[in-house]
Amino acid sequence: MGSVSVDDILEDLPTALGRLITRPSPTNSPVAQALILDSEDIDRDVSGALACLMGVRGREALPMVRRLAQSRPVAVALKGAPGETLEIEELLRAAGVGLFLVDPSAGWDAFLSLVNGRIQTTDYHSDVLALLQEDLFAIAQTTARLTSSHVVIEDAANKVLAYSTVTNDIDELRRASILTRRGPRKYETMLKDLGAYRELHRSHGVVRVAARPEDGLKERAAVAIFAGERVLGYIWLQETGFGFGAHVDEVLVGAARRAASELVRHRNQQSVHLREDRIARLLSTPDEATASAQFSRIDPERPACLLLIGLSAEDLRSAEAELKHGELANLASILAAACKDSAIVGQHRGQTAIIVPDLRSANAAATLRTLAEAIARDARQHLGLTVHIAIGQIAPSLTALRSTSAETEALLRTMRLSGRRQQVATLDDFEAEVLLDEAVRALESSPFRHRALTRLCLEEEELARTLQGYLASGTDVAECGKRLNLHRNTVYYRVAKASRMTDLDFSQPAHAAIALLHLELWASHRLSQPVGQV
Repeated sequence: MGSVSVDDILEDLPTALGRLITRPSPTNSPVAQALILDSEDIDRDVSGALACLMGVRGREALPMVRRLAQSRPVAVALKGAPGETLEIEELLRAAGVGLFLVDPSAGWDAFLSLVNGRIQTTDYHSDVLALLQEDLFAIAQTTARLTSSHVVIEDAANKVLAYSTVTNDIDELRRASILTRRGPRKYETMLKDLGAYRELHRSHGVVRVAARPEDGLKERAAVAIFAGERVLGYIWLQETGFGFGAHVDEVLVGAARRAASELVRHRNQQSVHLREDRIARLLSTPDEATASAQFSRIDPERPACLLLIGLSAEDLRSAEAELKHGELANLASILAAACKDSAIVGQHRGQTAIIVPDLRSANAAATLRTLAEAIARDARQHLGLTVHIAIGQIAPSLTALRSTSAETEALLRTMRLSGRRQQVATLDDFEAEVLLDEAVRALESSPFRHRALTRLCLEEEELARTLQGYLASGTDVAECGKRLNLHRNTVYYRVAKASRMTDLDFSQPAHAAIALLHLELWASHRLSQPVGQV
C-alpha cells in the first residue's frame, strides 16, 4: 500500500460524490489506509487513516467524532449536507483533522473504491502506454497541425509514446522510429555527439538540429519534457518540406508542458475523465479551490482569470461537434501552457474553459487577449472552427474566481446571440447586450407576459417586425423606414396600430422596454403564450 494526502484524494473525488470541508494540519499528512467505523468501534487505531463513519449522519456523529479527535486520524468522512456539521467542523479543525462530507445519496462503496484506488500503487512502466495513448496522440496531432511538421513524443529512454499522422514527407529515421517504437541507436549517438541532448537538458528550450542530406535526414526541432528538473521525455518535430510553421518555438514549449502534465497525472494515477471536476473545484468553495490550487502548486491568493471558449452555432450543429470539442481543447491547452505554464484547461458546463492563475503582470489583460486571439486564429486556421472566446474579469484571487463565472458564461452566450463577427471579447465590449439578455432570460422564466403584446408578436409578424425596427432605430421613423425599406407613413401607420392593439405608448420608456423584451424573445423563437393567459 502507498500513502497519499487528502489533496490527492480530493483531486479524484467527483463533486457529486463529496466535498472537502476542512483540511488536516499539516495539510500534507499522509493517508495510509481507509477504515470503516461504526459506533461500536472505540479502540481502533486510526492514526494515519481516513476514518469513514457508517450508520450516522450529520450532527448524529458528534459523539463518535469527539472520541476520534483524540486519536488524530488524518481525516474523517461523514455523510451529511452543508450546514448539518458545523459543530463537527469546529471540533475537527481545532484537532487538526480533515473532514470529507459525503453526499447522503451516494454509496459508501463508491467513495471507498475511489479512496482505495488512489492509495494503492501501480507500476507506471507497465501501464503508461495504455494510459497515455489517447492524450499524447492528441497532443502530437495538434502540435503537428500548428507547426506544419511531423511530431513524435518519446519518453526519457527514447521510446516512442505517440506520433502524429504518418505522411509521405517523413524521412527514414522517423519511419524507423515509428515502426520500432524507439529512435535508432545510431542516430541517438549522433545527437549526443552533436550535444543536442545536453542542450535540451540545459536550456529547457527549443533546440534545432540542421538537416543532414547526406544521411537522408530533414531539419528537426526538439524540446525536453520536464517535471521540475527531471526529464520525462522529448518532443521531436521533423519539417515536412514546407518549413516549420510560424511560432514553432512557442507551440513546442506549450506542447511539452501539456505532455508533462499528462505524464505526471498518470504517474500519480489521476483520472483524465475528471478534468471537468478540476475546473469545477477551482470555481467552487474557497476551501476546495485552495486545496486544488495547492495540489497544483498554484498560489491561490494571486489574481486569476477564467476564459470560456464556445463553438459557433454552425459548428455546434455539425455531426462532428463532439470531436471538434476535443480538438479545440487540445489546441487551447497547448497555447495556454505556452502562455502560462500553470494554466488549467478543462470543461465547464459544456464549454472549453481556461483558468489562468497567478497573474502578476500589470499588463495581464493584454496578455489574456493575446492568448484568446491566438486560440481563435489557430482554431480557424488549423481546425476550420469559428469560436467565440469570453474573457472574464480578472479576480483578485483564485478563491474569488467563482464570482466571475456566471458573468463570463453570460458574456459567451451573448456573443453567440449578438450576430457580431467579434470572436474575442470582454464584458466591456458587450455589457449592455449582456444585461439585456439577462433581462430577456428573466422574462422567459417568468409566468407573466403582456397578453396583447404576446398575441401581436405571435399573430401579426408584419407589425412585430416593424415595431422591432422602430425601437432598434431609437423611435426614429425615418431611420426605421430606411432600415426596413418602408415609406415613413407605413411605419407611422403600423406603429400606431400596434399601439392600439396593445394599449401601449411606445414613446414612454417603460412601455418601450416591455415591448423590447417581448420582441427579443419573439425574435429568438422563445416567446410563448403562458397557459391560462388569453
